[in-house]
Amino acid sequence: MEYRIEHDALGEVRVPADRFWGAQTQRSLENFPIGRGREPMPPEIIRAFGLLKLAAARANRALLPEKLTEEKLVRITEVCERIAAGELAEHFPLVVWQTGSGTQTNMNANEVIAHCGNAAAGRALLHPNDDVNLSQSSNDTFPTAMHVAAALQLEETLLPALEGLIGTFLRLEEENADAVKCGRTHLQDAVPLSFGQEISGWRSSLELDRNLIRRSLEPLYALALGGTAVGTGLNAPKGFGALAAKELAALTGLPFTTAANKFHALTSRDELVFAHGALKALAADLMKIANDVRWLASGPRLGLGEIRIPENEPGSSIMPGKVNPTQCEALTMVAVQVMGNDAAVGFAASQGNFELNVFLPVLAYNFLQSGRLLAEAISSFDRRCAAGIRADREKMRKNLGDSLMLVTALSPRIGYENAARTAQKAHREGLTLREACTALGYLSPEEFDELFHPEQMI
Repeated sequence: MEYRIEHDALGEVRVPADRFWGAQTQRSLENFPIGRGREPMPPEIIRAFGLLKLAAARANRALLPEKLTEEKLVRITEVCERIAAGELAEHFPLVVWQTGSGTQTNMNANEVIAHCGNAAAGRALLHPNDDVNLSQSSNDTFPTAMHVAAALQLEETLLPALEGLIGTFLRLEEENADAVKCGRTHLQDAVPLSFGQEISGWRSSLELDRNLIRRSLEPLYALALGGTAVGTGLNAPKGFGALAAKELAALTGLPFTTAANKFHALTSRDELVFAHGALKALAADLMKIANDVRWLASGPRLGLGEIRIPENEPGSSIMPGKVNPTQCEALTMVAVQVMGNDAAVGFAASQGNFELNVFLPVLAYNFLQSGRLLAEAISSFDRRCAAGIRADREKMRKNLGDSLMLVTALSPRIGYENAARTAQKAHREGLTLREACTALGYLSPEEFDELFHPEQMI
């Protein structure tokens, strides 16, 4: 491998000749051999850096034209657009497990933009710190990248996936409005409801989760950019934060603004904790829904068997013909991971000592993993399971007919205690409710038939 010599404040460093990064990125590669190849800085963060460096350059061009010339802006723009498009991913090798401020990833972006821009210009036009990092600090760029990455992920991937599953449940709800089945509480038989009503509970839960996520987006739109090192805005021109946020809004289509208090913006991560709480709420509902689906589909002969789900692949290496609810299992595993990530996000956010939080990369890693896994798992579950759910109406009718809790319909006429005795006698002696009730003398067969209409109990 061929190398070139780069230098920083600590001296000279050998860097692979075919890479655009510089000395500080190389030092991080050498000093943090932790999770290499397995836990890289999330691509969403790299994309966000491409966008924010472009926004910062535009703001600097407007506010500091004597420092950031039009030629420099053109070269920075070209590279940043490539970074945001994911074209230079191989030049961002750093891992999550680095400095807690994300300084090395900020410098990775600065170095790549400068070296790539200089290669295009054919001369040393851009300096990583003096030009690309102009009016900025790692302490305000990394928190900004976190908010931009989180907001874009929620808007572009998670919410659309969630809308898709909501739409599927709405269709199933309408198709099964007249499919009457046994309800269940405490995993025990309960009074009837329609399958459409049961699905409406799933849909409504997801709609509320969607609204919570949307509500959590608002605080994420406030950006730390412009606070520089400790929140005072040292070395940034007046109005830089507001103008850079405006440029980011134009680039992304999201209503980014400059944070009202930069001291808070640098040290506190409560906006991300709040947003991840909405993801945790979604994970909890998805766990419930997926478990309901696999319980209702259990069997195929010895379980509840009230619904049929798609048979996607063989389920056993030893039991021929077995098919398992694997999409439900994948979704519930993702839910567990998100719940675990929520603990990491909360702990990381609590470490804002004095003027800076230095647990930023791990917080970003867990947050973005949650959003990505949820979006992908929801889409897979929707396409490969939910969309193919079919009610087994015959099994629903049989189970409903066997339910002792239909006796609840008799309570207003014969009283709670007599209804309980009817159910107990039917259960002990293997009788129908009609047989038990008439044997106890509470109602005549004709009176029973007049009162007993399970389809009217929903």
